[in-house]
Amino acid sequence: QVQLVESGGGLVQPGGSLRLSCAASGSIFSVNLMGWYRQAPGKQRELVATVTSGGSTNYADSVKGRFTISRDNAKNTVYLQMNSLKPEDTAVYYCNADTIDYNDIYYRNLDTWGQGTLVTVSS
Repeated sequence: QVQLVESGGGLVQPGGSLRLSCAASGSIFSVNLMGWYRQAPGKQRELVATVTSGGSTNYADSVKGRFTISRDNAKNTVYLQMNSLKPEDTAVYYCNADTIDYNDIYYRNLDTWGQGTLVTVSS
């Protein structure tokens, strides 16, 4: 009943910037850890960044200093600001969140995924 929808992907030149957004909707009781993952063709899905409900962040070494993750708890939305983009950043980016459905009487924390948005970095 909880869904994630990503937006903001597209084609950008090396050195350029892009901002991704992901909004959670549905029968939300709470949204806890949120994050971004990416998967390039022929590669495993990898962690990009995470942010807790309190604002603590964690980044993959490959994006430190270039990407910034943030969230708006009131809107149940997480963002990924990507600067100084490189061709190796090209991938489908997926939003992820730990959520609790208010219809779940057991208050189980579920791992929810978005549909993905394609980011292509090329000149």
